[in-house]
Amino acid sequence: MPYAPTVTLRNGAELPMIGFGTWPMRGAECAAAVRTAIESGYRLVDTAENYRNEDGVGQGLRDSGLDRHELFITTKFNRAWHSVDGVRQAWQASIERLGVEYVDMLMVHWPNPDQGGYVDALRGLKDLLDHGMIRAIGVSNFKPAHLQRVLDETGIEPDVNQIQLSPYATRRDARSYDTEHGIVTESWSPIGGSGDDLRSDPLLVAVAQRYAKTPTQVVLRWHVQQGLVAIPKSATPERIAENIDIFDFELTADEIAAIGGLDRGESGVTDSDVFGH
Repeated sequence: MPYAPTVTLRNGAELPMIGFGTWPMRGAECAAAVRTAIESGYRLVDTAENYRNEDGVGQGLRDSGLDRHELFITTKFNRAWHSVDGVRQAWQASIERLGVEYVDMLMVHWPNPDQGGYVDALRGLKDLLDHGMIRAIGVSNFKPAHLQRVLDETGIEPDVNQIQLSPYATRRDARSYDTEHGIVTESWSPIGGSGDDLRSDPLLVAVAQRYAKTPTQVVLRWHVQQGLVAIPKSATPERIAENIDIFDFELTADEIAAIGGLDRGESGVTDSDVFGH
Protein backbone atom coordinates (compact mmCIF):
# COMPACT_ATOMS: atom_id res chain seq x y z
CA MET A 1 0.00 0.00 0.00
CA PRO A 2 1.46 3.40 -0.95
CA TYR A 3 1.94 6.04 1.71
CA ALA A 4 2.75 9.66 0.97
CA PRO A 5 5.96 11.20 2.30
CA THR A 6 5.50 14.14 4.64
CA VAL A 7 6.75 17.72 4.81
CA THR A 8 7.61 19.29 8.15
CA LEU A 9 5.61 22.44 8.85
CA ARG A 10 7.00 25.49 10.65
CA ASN A 11 5.31 24.51 13.93
CA GLY A 12 6.61 20.94 13.75
CA ALA A 13 3.65 18.97 12.42
CA GLU A 14 4.24 16.44 9.63
CA LEU A 15 1.89 17.02 6.67
CA PRO A 16 1.43 14.19 4.13
CA MET A 17 2.11 15.41 0.58
CA ILE A 18 -0.95 13.71 -0.90
CA GLY A 19 -4.28 14.20 0.82
CA PHE A 20 -7.90 13.34 0.21
CA GLY A 21 -10.23 16.15 -0.81
CA THR A 22 -13.90 15.70 0.08
CA TRP A 23 -15.87 18.46 -1.67
CA PRO A 24 -18.71 18.14 -2.80
CA MET A 25 -19.45 14.73 -1.28
CA ARG A 26 -21.85 14.49 1.64
CA GLY A 27 -23.41 11.96 3.99
CA ALA A 28 -22.97 8.26 3.37
CA GLU A 29 -21.14 8.81 0.08
CA CYS A 30 -18.59 10.98 1.84
CA ALA A 31 -18.16 8.54 4.73
CA ALA A 32 -17.61 5.62 2.35
CA ALA A 33 -15.08 7.56 0.27
CA VAL A 34 -13.11 8.69 3.34
CA ARG A 35 -12.97 5.14 4.65
CA THR A 36 -11.80 3.90 1.23
CA ALA A 37 -9.16 6.62 1.09
CA ILE A 38 -7.78 5.71 4.51
CA GLU A 39 -7.75 2.03 3.57
CA SER A 40 -5.85 3.02 0.40
CA GLY A 41 -3.10 4.71 2.40
CA TYR A 42 -4.20 8.34 2.72
CA ARG A 43 -3.36 9.96 6.03
CA LEU A 44 -4.41 13.56 5.22
CA VAL A 45 -8.14 14.33 4.90
CA ASP A 46 -9.38 17.80 3.95
CA THR A 47 -12.84 19.18 4.68
CA ALA A 48 -14.53 22.50 5.49
CA GLU A 49 -17.51 24.02 7.22
CA ASN A 50 -18.78 25.17 3.84
CA TYR A 51 -18.67 21.66 2.36
CA ARG A 52 -21.37 20.63 4.84
CA ASN A 53 -19.80 17.20 5.10
CA GLU A 54 -17.79 17.28 8.32
CA ASP A 55 -20.25 14.78 9.80
CA GLY A 56 -19.68 12.41 6.87
CA VAL A 57 -15.93 12.83 7.10
CA GLY A 58 -16.05 12.05 10.81
CA GLN A 59 -18.10 8.93 10.17
CA GLY A 60 -15.59 7.76 7.59
CA LEU A 61 -12.74 8.31 10.03
CA ARG A 62 -14.48 6.19 12.63
CA ASP A 63 -15.48 3.51 10.11
CA SER A 64 -11.85 3.13 9.03
CA GLY A 65 -10.87 1.95 12.50
CA LEU A 66 -7.53 3.78 12.26
CA ASP A 67 -6.20 5.47 15.36
CA ARG A 68 -6.97 9.20 15.24
CA HIS A 69 -3.33 10.10 15.91
CA GLU A 70 -2.27 8.46 12.64
CA LEU A 71 -4.37 10.95 10.65
CA PHE A 72 -3.91 14.60 9.76
CA ILE A 73 -7.33 16.27 9.64
CA THR A 74 -7.82 19.73 8.13
CA THR A 75 -10.97 21.83 8.12
CA LYS A 76 -11.79 25.44 7.26
CA PHE A 77 -14.20 28.09 8.52
CA ASN A 78 -16.32 30.76 6.84
CA ARG A 79 -16.28 34.55 7.03
CA ALA A 80 -18.82 34.67 9.87
CA TRP A 81 -16.03 33.62 12.26
CA HIS A 82 -13.35 36.17 11.31
CA SER A 83 -12.55 37.34 14.83
CA VAL A 84 -10.47 35.97 17.67
CA ASP A 85 -13.50 34.68 19.58
CA GLY A 86 -15.20 33.61 16.35
CA VAL A 87 -12.33 31.31 15.41
CA ARG A 88 -12.61 29.50 18.74
CA GLN A 89 -16.34 29.06 18.14
CA ALA A 90 -15.66 27.74 14.64
CA TRP A 91 -13.11 25.27 16.04
CA GLN A 92 -15.59 24.01 18.63
CA ALA A 93 -18.37 23.58 16.06
CA SER A 94 -16.08 21.71 13.66
CA ILE A 95 -14.75 19.22 16.19
CA GLU A 96 -18.33 18.50 17.28
CA ARG A 97 -19.49 17.90 13.71
CA LEU A 98 -16.43 15.75 13.01
CA GLY A 99 -16.76 13.88 16.29
CA VAL A 100 -13.07 14.31 17.16
CA GLU A 101 -11.21 15.90 20.06
CA TYR A 102 -9.01 18.06 17.85
CA VAL A 103 -8.18 18.95 14.27
CA ASP A 104 -4.57 19.07 13.17
CA MET A 105 -4.94 22.22 11.09
CA LEU A 106 -7.71 24.83 11.02
CA MET A 107 -7.78 27.19 8.05
CA VAL A 108 -9.30 30.52 7.07
CA HIS A 109 -11.24 29.37 3.99
CA TRP A 110 -11.23 32.72 2.12
CA PRO A 111 -9.71 36.07 3.10
CA ASN A 112 -12.87 38.08 2.28
CA PRO A 113 -10.97 41.41 2.18
CA ASP A 114 -14.25 43.29 1.75
CA GLN A 115 -15.06 42.28 5.33
CA GLY A 116 -11.58 43.07 6.57
CA GLY A 117 -11.45 40.55 9.42
CA TYR A 118 -8.92 38.02 8.19
CA VAL A 119 -6.07 39.47 10.26
CA ASP A 120 -8.07 38.87 13.42
CA ALA A 121 -8.88 35.38 12.13
CA LEU A 122 -5.14 34.66 12.07
CA ARG A 123 -4.83 36.04 15.60
CA GLY A 124 -7.53 33.58 16.60
CA LEU A 125 -5.69 30.68 14.98
CA LYS A 126 -2.46 31.66 16.74
CA ASP A 127 -4.34 31.63 20.04
CA LEU A 128 -5.60 28.09 19.34
CA LEU A 129 -2.06 27.00 18.44
CA ASP A 130 -0.63 28.53 21.62
CA HIS A 131 -3.21 26.64 23.68
CA GLY A 132 -2.45 23.31 21.98
CA MET A 133 -5.87 23.10 20.32
CA ILE A 134 -4.45 22.82 16.78
CA ARG A 135 -1.06 21.72 15.48
CA ALA A 136 -0.81 24.02 12.49
CA ILE A 137 -2.20 27.33 11.22
CA GLY A 138 -3.65 27.33 7.72
CA VAL A 139 -5.04 29.81 5.25
CA SER A 140 -6.75 29.12 1.95
CA ASN A 141 -6.90 31.29 -1.16
CA PHE A 142 -4.63 33.98 0.29
CA LYS A 143 -2.71 36.16 -2.13
CA PRO A 144 0.76 37.50 -1.23
CA ALA A 145 -0.81 40.86 -0.37
CA HIS A 146 -3.15 39.21 2.15
CA LEU A 147 -0.29 37.28 3.75
CA GLN A 148 1.90 40.36 3.88
CA ARG A 149 -0.78 42.36 5.66
CA VAL A 150 -1.11 39.64 8.29
CA LEU A 151 2.67 39.56 8.74
CA ASP A 152 2.95 43.35 8.96
CA GLU A 153 0.17 43.68 11.55
CA THR A 154 0.74 40.58 13.68
CA GLY A 155 4.07 38.93 12.82
CA ILE A 156 2.14 35.69 12.16
CA GLU A 157 3.03 33.49 9.20
CA PRO A 158 0.87 30.40 8.59
CA ASP A 159 2.14 26.88 8.12
CA VAL A 160 0.17 26.30 4.92
CA ASN A 161 -1.52 28.30 2.16
CA GLN A 162 -4.01 26.19 0.22
CA ILE A 163 -4.63 27.65 -3.26
CA GLN A 164 -6.07 26.66 -6.61
CA LEU A 165 -3.08 25.24 -8.48
CA SER A 166 -2.53 22.92 -11.44
CA PRO A 167 -0.33 22.82 -14.56
CA TYR A 168 -2.90 25.11 -16.18
CA ALA A 169 -2.64 27.56 -13.25
CA THR A 170 0.86 27.28 -11.77
CA ARG A 171 0.52 30.35 -9.50
CA ARG A 172 4.19 31.28 -9.65
CA ASP A 173 3.88 34.54 -7.70
CA ALA A 174 1.92 32.97 -4.85
CA ARG A 175 4.26 29.99 -4.68
CA SER A 176 7.31 32.23 -4.68
CA TYR A 177 5.98 34.28 -1.78
CA ASP A 178 5.05 31.15 0.17
CA THR A 179 8.49 29.62 -0.35
CA GLU A 180 10.27 32.83 0.65
CA HIS A 181 8.31 32.89 3.91
CA GLY A 182 8.52 29.20 4.80
CA ILE A 183 4.86 28.55 4.00
CA VAL A 184 3.96 25.19 2.42
CA THR A 185 1.75 25.56 -0.65
CA GLU A 186 -1.13 23.10 -0.87
CA SER A 187 -2.92 22.63 -4.19
CA TRP A 188 -6.69 22.40 -4.44
CA SER A 189 -8.14 21.33 -7.78
CA PRO A 190 -4.66 19.87 -8.50
CA ILE A 191 -5.73 18.10 -11.70
CA GLY A 192 -7.59 21.09 -13.09
CA GLY A 193 -11.12 20.39 -11.90
CA SER A 194 -13.65 17.78 -12.95
CA GLY A 195 -13.21 18.17 -16.71
CA ASP A 196 -10.88 16.10 -18.87
CA ASP A 197 -9.00 18.98 -20.53
CA LEU A 198 -5.82 18.59 -18.50
CA ARG A 199 -5.93 14.80 -18.34
CA SER A 200 -6.24 14.59 -22.12
CA ASP A 201 -3.48 17.12 -22.84
CA PRO A 202 -1.11 15.54 -25.42
CA LEU A 203 2.00 16.38 -23.38
CA LEU A 204 0.66 14.67 -20.27
CA VAL A 205 -0.60 11.69 -22.24
CA ALA A 206 2.88 11.24 -23.75
CA VAL A 207 4.67 11.52 -20.40
CA ALA A 208 2.19 9.09 -18.84
CA GLN A 209 2.84 6.51 -21.56
CA ARG A 210 6.59 6.83 -20.95
CA TYR A 211 6.14 5.73 -17.33
CA ALA A 212 3.15 3.39 -17.77
CA LYS A 213 1.12 5.74 -15.58
CA THR A 214 -2.02 7.80 -16.11
CA PRO A 215 -2.00 11.55 -16.91
CA THR A 216 -3.56 12.17 -13.50
CA GLN A 217 -0.69 10.37 -11.78
CA VAL A 218 1.82 12.40 -13.79
CA VAL A 219 0.15 15.65 -12.71
CA LEU A 220 0.10 14.64 -9.04
CA ARG A 221 3.74 13.58 -9.26
CA TRP A 222 4.50 17.03 -10.76
CA HIS A 223 2.99 18.65 -7.66
CA VAL A 224 4.84 16.50 -5.14
CA GLN A 225 8.25 16.75 -6.80
CA GLN A 226 8.03 20.53 -6.51
CA GLY A 227 7.29 20.38 -2.80
CA LEU A 228 3.58 21.02 -3.24
CA VAL A 229 0.93 19.16 -1.23
CA ALA A 230 -1.94 17.98 -3.45
CA ILE A 231 -5.46 17.09 -2.31
CA PRO A 232 -7.28 15.37 -5.19
CA LYS A 233 -10.90 14.33 -4.73
CA SER A 234 -12.64 11.23 -6.06
CA ALA A 235 -15.57 9.11 -4.98
CA THR A 236 -14.43 6.15 -7.11
CA PRO A 237 -12.37 3.51 -5.28
CA GLU A 238 -10.20 2.85 -8.33
CA ARG A 239 -9.32 6.52 -8.76
CA ILE A 240 -8.82 7.00 -5.04
CA ALA A 241 -6.17 4.27 -5.18
CA GLU A 242 -4.72 5.61 -8.44
CA ASN A 243 -4.22 9.11 -7.04
CA ILE A 244 -1.90 8.03 -4.25
CA ASP A 245 0.04 5.48 -6.33
CA ILE A 246 2.64 8.00 -7.54
CA PHE A 247 5.75 7.15 -5.54
CA ASP A 248 7.31 4.51 -7.80
CA PHE A 249 8.45 6.85 -10.59
CA GLU A 250 10.16 10.23 -10.92
CA LEU A 251 9.79 12.96 -13.51
CA THR A 252 12.87 14.57 -15.01
CA ALA A 253 13.61 18.27 -14.56
CA ASP A 254 12.80 18.81 -18.24
CA GLU A 255 9.44 17.08 -17.86
CA ILE A 256 8.57 19.18 -14.81
CA ALA A 257 9.45 22.34 -16.72
CA ALA A 258 7.48 21.27 -19.79
CA ILE A 259 4.38 20.50 -17.70
CA GLY A 260 4.73 23.87 -15.99
CA GLY A 261 4.82 25.40 -19.45
CA LEU A 262 1.14 24.50 -19.85
CA ASP A 263 0.34 27.43 -17.56
CA ARG A 264 -2.55 29.61 -18.73
CA GLY A 265 -2.03 32.33 -16.15
CA GLU A 266 -4.65 33.52 -13.69
CA SER A 267 -7.60 33.58 -16.09
CA GLY A 268 -9.09 30.38 -14.72
CA VAL A 269 -8.35 31.12 -11.08
CA THR A 270 -11.10 32.21 -8.70
CA ASP A 271 -10.23 35.75 -7.55
CA SER A 272 -10.13 35.78 -3.75
CA ASP A 273 -10.38 39.57 -3.67
CA VAL A 274 -13.88 39.14 -5.11
CA PHE A 275 -15.14 35.68 -4.17
CA GLY A 276 -15.42 34.24 -0.67
CA HIS A 277 -17.75 32.81 1.94
